[in-house]
Amino acid sequence: MMLDVQPLEAAIETERFDLRPLRKSDKGLIEMNSADLRVARNTRTIPHPLPPGAIDAFVDRAIDDERSEDLWAIDGTKVGGCEVMGLIGLEQMDRNQSQISFWVAPPHWNNGIASAAVAAILEANPQQAETMFAEVFQDNPASARVLTNCGFEYLGDAETFSVARGANMATWTYLKKFDSQKQG
Repeated sequence: MMLDVQPLEAAIETERFDLRPLRKSDKGLIEMNSADLRVARNTRTIPHPLPPGAIDAFVDRAIDDERSEDLWAIDGTKVGGCEVMGLIGLEQMDRNQSQISFWVAPPHWNNGIASAAVAAILEANPQQAETMFAEVFQDNPASARVLTNCGFEYLGDAETFSVARGANMATWTYLKKFDSQKQG
């Protein structure tokens, strides 16, 4: 499903970093971080090893007006940090629902970056979703904790294909409903 939105222009600001739209200059850092097997194996779509041109095509799709997902870089430069500590995305679904996904580069693990990024997206709710879904592989309890710490509720077990692992993997699915009276 293509998004019926304009190009992302505004950043979502937090004290520790900004979530900002991707730009072409992010390709090198995205490639370096997503080529790490520890990152790729915890996503559905990142192949390992990365084929030539994969990140160029990924960023080009992410900044296209007819993209299927909104993506933000987790950019820590405002506090002297890395320009791309990870990525967070929202895929718009039908019935005013979105699916959130995220990854953080290993040097930034275990310091609350993922939880803060998810909380910032939930607070901003840029797609004005009434319901947000997420899924994590069952062998990735750290990402499951991020979701539950941000108010997601466990919905059930499922499975999805992991490109990096070349197999269907068991997942936990989570749900976050928004109070429709708070929607703008």
